[in-house]
Amino acid sequence: MSGITIGLIGLSGLLLMLVIRIHIAVAMFIAGAGIYLVMNHGETNALLYTLNNLVYARVSNYDLAVIPLFVLMGQFATHGGLSKSLFKAAGTLIGHLRGGLAMAAVAACAAFGAICGSSLATAATMGQVALPELRSHGYSGKLATATLAAAGTLGIMIPPSVPLVIYAVLTQESIGKLFVAAVVPGIIAALGYILVIALIVRRDPAAGPAGVKVPFADMIKAQIGIIPVLMVFLVVIVGIYGGWTNPTEAASIGAAACGIIAVISGGMRIKGLVQSIYGTAHATGMIFMVLIGADMLNSSLALSQMPTELALWVQGSGLPPLVVLFSILIIYIVLGCVMDSLAMILLTIPIFYPVVMGLEFFGMSVPDKSIWFGILALMVVEIGLVHPPVGMNLYVINKIAKDVPMIDTAWGVMPFLASDFIRIIVLVFFPFLCLGLVNYLG
Repeated sequence: MSGITIGLIGLSGLLLMLVIRIHIAVAMFIAGAGIYLVMNHGETNALLYTLNNLVYARVSNYDLAVIPLFVLMGQFATHGGLSKSLFKAAGTLIGHLRGGLAMAAVAACAAFGAICGSSLATAATMGQVALPELRSHGYSGKLATATLAAAGTLGIMIPPSVPLVIYAVLTQESIGKLFVAAVVPGIIAALGYILVIALIVRRDPAAGPAGVKVPFADMIKAQIGIIPVLMVFLVVIVGIYGGWTNPTEAASIGAAACGIIAVISGGMRIKGLVQSIYGTAHATGMIFMVLIGADMLNSSLALSQMPTELALWVQGSGLPPLVVLFSILIIYIVLGCVMDSLAMILLTIPIFYPVVMGLEFFGMSVPDKSIWFGILALMVVEIGLVHPPVGMNLYVINKIAKDVPMIDTAWGVMPFLASDFIRIIVLVFFPFLCLGLVNYLG
C-alpha cells in the first residue's frame, strides 16, 4: 500500500474511534502508532524511539509554558468573582434597553474572554452569573440560554486564546501577531451577537424586556470597578506585541495580576485558590496528553507523505482557491460535531495548513496568509462549540438552566450561528479586517 492509502486508513480509524467515544488523545495516539508501525513494517523499536523523542520535545518546549499560565489566569478570573463585576458594569450601561441584559451578557463574555482564554469556562462562569439575572428580569429561557451559549465562544475568540497559542506553535507563527489579528474579528463577533439580540427582541419584545435605568453615579462606579481587568488585558496583549515581554512572561504577569485582583476584590478565598490550582493542573494535563497524541499522529502522517501529497494534488487539481478554502471550513464545522476545539486544531492544521499556504488568495504574502487562515480556523472551530447536536457550550448552559429544554436552546442559537456564518464570509473576502491592525502596528 502507498503512504497516502495508509494515512487515509489511519484517519478513518481515528474517526471511528471518536464516534465510539474513545478519548481524542488516546484515539490520535493509537491511529498514529498504527500508521507508524505499518510504515516501518512492524518495527516496534523505531516506534518507541520516536515516541521517546516526541514526548521529550513536547514537554520541554518553552513556548508551551504559556498554556498553563493562561489557564491559571482564567482560573483566577473564574473563581475570583471577576465575572460578576464585568456583567454588572455592562448591565448598568445598557441593561435598561430592550434586550439590554442579554447584550450586557455578550459584552461581559467578551471582556471575560480577554482574561480567560477558554470558551467552556466563559460559558459556565458567565452562565452562573448572568442566567439568574436574565430569568429574574423576565427573559425567555430560549433567548437567555442561546445568548450565553453563543457568547461563551468569545472566550477563545478574544485573545488570549489557548487554541491560537497551539496554532502558533504548530505553524511557527507569532503568538503576538495572532492575538492582535483576533481583536477586530472578536469585536465583530460580539457586535454581531448584540445585533442578533436586537432583532430578536424587536420581533418578540416579551423575550427580552427592558430593565430599570441605573443612577449615573452607580454606573460610573461599576465602570471604575473593571479598570483593573481591562489593564490586565492591555498589559498582556501590548506587552507581547510591543516586544516588552515574551508570551510566557506576559502570561505570568497576567496570571499574577488576576490573582491579586481576585484577592483584593474579595472574591478569592482559600477554597477558590485550591480550585484554581487543581483546575489548572487538570486542564494542563489534558492539553498535553492531547498534544502528545497529536504529535504521534502528525509525525506518522508526515512519514506517510499524505499532507505533502494532498497539498500537491490540490495545487495541481485546478480547483479555485476559494472552493478549497470553503471546503476546508465546512470540514471544520462537521468535525465540530464530534470533537472539541483543541483537538480539531491539532488534528487538522498539519494537514490543511500546507494546502492553504500553497494557494493564492488576493495576492497575500505567506506570513499574512498564515495569520488570516489561523483566525478563520479559530472562527469555524468556535462554531463547533455551539453547533447542534453536540456543541459543548449548549450542554454547559443547559446544565445550568435545568428548566429550559435543550431543544429550545438549540433552536435559539440558530440566529447566532447565522451571524457567525456571515462573519466568516466577510472575513474571507476582506482579509484586512484580520490583518489591518497587525500591519498598522507592525
